[in-house]
Amino acid sequence: MQFTLQAQDSGSNARAGLIKTAHGEIQTPIFMPVGTVGSVKAVQVTDLAQDVKAQIILGNTYHLYLRPGLDVIKAAGGIQKFSAWNRPMLTDSGGFQVYSLSGTRKIHAEHGVEFRSHIDGSKHLFTPEKVMDIERVIGADIMMAFDECTPYPCEYKYAKASMEMTHAWLDRCVKRFVETEPVYGYEQALFPIVQGSTYRDLRRISAEKVASVEVAGGCAIGGLSVGEPKEDMYELTELVCGILPKGKPRYLMGVGTPENILEGISQGVDMFDCVMPTRNGRNAMLFTKNGIMNMKNKKWAEDFSPIEEDGASYVDRLYTKAYLRHLFHSQEYLAAMVASLHNLAFYLWLVGEARKHILQGDFSVWKASMVGKVMQRL
Repeated sequence: MQFTLQAQDSGSNARAGLIKTAHGEIQTPIFMPVGTVGSVKAVQVTDLAQDVKAQIILGNTYHLYLRPGLDVIKAAGGIQKFSAWNRPMLTDSGGFQVYSLSGTRKIHAEHGVEFRSHIDGSKHLFTPEKVMDIERVIGADIMMAFDECTPYPCEYKYAKASMEMTHAWLDRCVKRFVETEPVYGYEQALFPIVQGSTYRDLRRISAEKVASVEVAGGCAIGGLSVGEPKEDMYELTELVCGILPKGKPRYLMGVGTPENILEGISQGVDMFDCVMPTRNGRNAMLFTKNGIMNMKNKKWAEDFSPIEEDGASYVDRLYTKAYLRHLFHSQEYLAAMVASLHNLAFYLWLVGEARKHILQGDFSVWKASMVGKVMQRL
């Protein structure tokens, strides 16, 4: 994987770059739709590529390991061939999913995490080495290191111990990554993850550790957007980005709202992912250039104007607000499909516009005009 820094905003830390992978190029800053089990919910790959214009999507190691399983993925020739998505992919390590299984997992610092499947209750053990092996078989262009995501709030003692364990696991991930080869013949990159909860000194230590990993293709910031005030998230993101190497892409995991993304870009983040556009879309929340719409509201019942006249997706002009409201109240599957397409296309439009304004040199002015608009309720 190769990263080229193409432009830096003069009024902020925002930057534009280009990532080259075996499955294509990614223009940054970029938003990555979440395809947990190898599919982005309610969206076909043709729409994802042609309408949403997604350049890279996520898969999840934990979910793909459990179902369909590694034998099926390997027999298919890797996750891209299995899912018919021929562009870049990234796999999360499963650390966050295991974290969310707090009632059915046990963490062993010297081994890894023992957990029970949410599908059938079967017992499994994830070690750093096993996660690297699993991600090799899945075959995504970018592999995440195995980490522990701490909850919020989190006591300092626990956050420190968790960070140190994540660093020990990182050393083991790096060793396994270096001593193994890609399964399908194309290059894969490893991204280590900064942890440390909301403690500045721990975040600084963790960022320095991650920055020191020479074989890393990029760097990720994890453990944020888990309930902490957004001001804390912005402050810690800025701190960490100031430490991470400028010559590698920076990925802020699990973030977020349109405002979060614009702020993250201004602090120097290159990559984002979040379930929000699809999950909120399935629950009738639409993000637009002018604010947020709840499509179940009565105010749209006889509004026959397009969903968004100048929207980024074809569905924005094809369907009316009244019709989409009708679909939600009728509990039609089409409602989730239309809303998901709209939201994802908007998110990709947003980061595309941010990139355009970074290259033009007026990102800070443009961002200031957008932040207030995109989060107001319509």
